[in-house]
Amino acid sequence: METIRKIRLAARDGKKSIRQTAKDFNVSRNTVRKVLRSDQTRFEYRRDTVHRPKLGPFVDTLTALLKHEQPLPLKQRRTAQGLYEALQGEGYRGAYDSVRRFVKAWRAEHQGTPVDAYIPLVFDPGEAFQFDWSHEKMVIAGAMTDVKVAHIRLSHSRFFLTVAYLRESQEMVFDAHRRAFEFFGGVARRGIYDNMKTAVCRILRGKERDFNRRFEELASHYLFEPVACTPAAGWEKGQVENQVRTVRRRLFTPTRKAKSLDELNRALKAECLLWAKKQRHPVLKDQTVWSVFESERPSLLTLPRAFDGYAERTVRVSSTSLVSFDRNRYSVACKAAGRTAELRSYADKIVVLHDGAFVAQHSRCFQRDQMIFDPWHYLPVLKKKPGALRNGAPFKDWDLPRSIHRTWQRLKHYPDWDRQLVDILACVPGYGLDAVADACNEALSNGSVSRDVIINLLARQHEEPDSEIVTIPAHLELSEPPVADCARYDRFRKEVTHVA
Repeated sequence: METIRKIRLAARDGKKSIRQTAKDFNVSRNTVRKVLRSDQTRFEYRRDTVHRPKLGPFVDTLTALLKHEQPLPLKQRRTAQGLYEALQGEGYRGAYDSVRRFVKAWRAEHQGTPVDAYIPLVFDPGEAFQFDWSHEKMVIAGAMTDVKVAHIRLSHSRFFLTVAYLRESQEMVFDAHRRAFEFFGGVARRGIYDNMKTAVCRILRGKERDFNRRFEELASHYLFEPVACTPAAGWEKGQVENQVRTVRRRLFTPTRKAKSLDELNRALKAECLLWAKKQRHPVLKDQTVWSVFESERPSLLTLPRAFDGYAERTVRVSSTSLVSFDRNRYSVACKAAGRTAELRSYADKIVVLHDGAFVAQHSRCFQRDQMIFDPWHYLPVLKKKPGALRNGAPFKDWDLPRSIHRTWQRLKHYPDWDRQLVDILACVPGYGLDAVADACNEALSNGSVSRDVIINLLARQHEEPDSEIVTIPAHLELSEPPVADCARYDRFRKEVTHVA
């Protein structure tokens, strides 16, 4: 380009001929004529025929490899470097640059559908939030674990929260919304989702959706309008789609480690807050995401009480008082055995109801094929079958106070120890576990351990107090208190006249 400028200056200001100009700049006269007769500022040379003396014999092999990998996802295709190494294995001894140029030209010529164009979206303060899931790998308690990360992002301020779970079920969706709304201190008026099965039952015409009943209860409780994207149109919630990549790169790379899921979520919450205070807003570049969020906060809907976020299903209670859920079995009160019950699954616990009354509550287990017992559920059965204490699965490693465990061992000297222990445990619903443990401890201290002694100690410690002394009004008090005088009886007897 500098030579073109000098040629034109020489012809204009120096009044030099084409011959002289060509001689001065060591170019051909045809080149000088081309420069002077056009207004182009640069000229490019393109080869009509590309000579590949070393790559030529391998062009068919390279083309076959490119055609084979063209339908594959981008992550599974080899780079030009990988194809170059593959050709070297076939005997190619040429340069890498020849392979790179061929691969670039071939892919440009055979690329599929051109890149779609999108329209940038703008949201008012408090107008909408976007929700999505991502799957990440990390180490929890020393084991490599697949975690499901829920992302909720305010569309105006870009303020977001990520919460990690071990499942992607409906109760996790409810819990993520509750945590995010409490984190934001309010609720946006519209929620934008993809067509996830935990929210959408059926896709109807246009934007119409048949939402899950419990999901509609969530939206009704927090007063936001759920909107599902068009299928395969992720750009409608492009902010949270991009956030997935950002969070993976910033918060989960390299592979993250945590002792527990609770510890991980506390750390993620703190890091989301720190990111918002440091990150510049992509539109309002003179402000941070946090400052824009603070101005958006008054536009959010008032936060109501927390939604009771459970997913409900009807289950059958087995004859062994167990219900099955998520490939695990949980015990329930034996009064529900053989009947149907309603199981409510939360993000961290399960609750079982029978005829509207609670019959079980357990911390949720995320392992597989486990049996989770509460031994107290089987106490009414133990009263009838005390021998089950010996080998009953619910009573293995029963977490009882130390004094009751010591009493258990001392009672084994009696032939009917199981019956005696069951009668002692049967006192727990009436007196409380602490009172029974204290009575056992006192019996151990006295050196007399038996059912009768412990039940007697409980009865003595919990005797009903004396009835209250009633205060007699003054006008009802006796003026002459009675005196114990047997002679008065003799006098009365003499004054009595009997009729014949």
